[in-house]
Amino acid sequence: MEPVTRVVLALDAPEVLEELLHFLDRSGAAQVLATVSDAQQVEAAVGHLEPDLVLAEPRLAPFVPTGTPCIAVASRESVAALRAAIAAGVRAFMVWPLERDDLLAQVRTFAVARRVLQRRATVVAVHASRGGAGCTFIATHLARAMALSGRTSVLLDVDPWGDDVASALGIPEGGDGIHSLDEVAGVVAEITPEQFGEVVWQHADGFGAVVASRAQAPTDESAIRRVVEVAASSADVVILHTSSSLDAATREQLVSADLIVEVLALDVMSFRASSRAMAALAADDVAERVRFVVNRAARSELVPADVERVFGRPAVAVVPFDGSVPRLQDHGRLLARRSRTARAITRCGDLIEESSDRGAA
Repeated sequence: MEPVTRVVLALDAPEVLEELLHFLDRSGAAQVLATVSDAQQVEAAVGHLEPDLVLAEPRLAPFVPTGTPCIAVASRESVAALRAAIAAGVRAFMVWPLERDDLLAQVRTFAVARRVLQRRATVVAVHASRGGAGCTFIATHLARAMALSGRTSVLLDVDPWGDDVASALGIPEGGDGIHSLDEVAGVVAEITPEQFGEVVWQHADGFGAVVASRAQAPTDESAIRRVVEVAASSADVVILHTSSSLDAATREQLVSADLIVEVLALDVMSFRASSRAMAALAADDVAERVRFVVNRAARSELVPADVERVFGRPAVAVVPFDGSVPRLQDHGRLLARRSRTARAITRCGDLIEESSDRGAA
């Protein structure tokens, strides 16, 4: 059976809308999910229905959320319509009905977004409820630990408020082969899991990375979800570097992950912040998927054993304090593989894998 592209039509000219609707229906190549006629309806329909493609008149194209492919459709070619389409960053500009055959050919290509993705990865969301606890440090070294254990590993920086992964790994902005989350989200409907490795920056230690979005506007949540899905179909382990906040996007990433690594520092403020986060996530039933990791352990008023007292379960790993970490991160370098701290994170990865295997069984 031919794949079908799921489409939203954003047109306010009744005659064009009716003709295009019947044309797509007769073609058998598209399923029209909704028809909308204003900006607010466009955003709502795309957010709720997650179409593979939006066919929009040029004035409505700018309101299609980032990450959802859009083709501009106009009843006549004009300078104003072309300028509006270009400014909106559409995939193509078509004149209806003159270019109906070309339009149908374009619509068919987006059926790839309907492919069934065979998820093979364990998705691990690394989260620290308090800034400075070491979320970036744990996420980057955990991605390496997984790769060194023989698993293909991809690190996605889904924190919309910073670009810490790029800094910690020494990834220059705008270099060849370096794609940000918003750039990958923009083409994710067109790439297969096999092609995903081509858009991922490769670290010398064997893991891939996608740096944080560099667009001024937040990347659409549904587009991020699709990036995670494709990544999870292309690798053995996907590490999500998340924001410390619990905004809607971060919460969805934590809830949908197979495991959540909650990073703690041995101080009261860190414990309080994580306690609040766990309470906020209680309704989402994620407790059994949370693994606590103590980072930068040193002499303190709190000790690692307090994790079990406060959270009801012990930390899966205690990563000792290493004074060289800030200097290395400032230079975009990871710890030496054989260092005491790096070995502790490797053990953390082993325990996470064991936990995942037990959960799968």
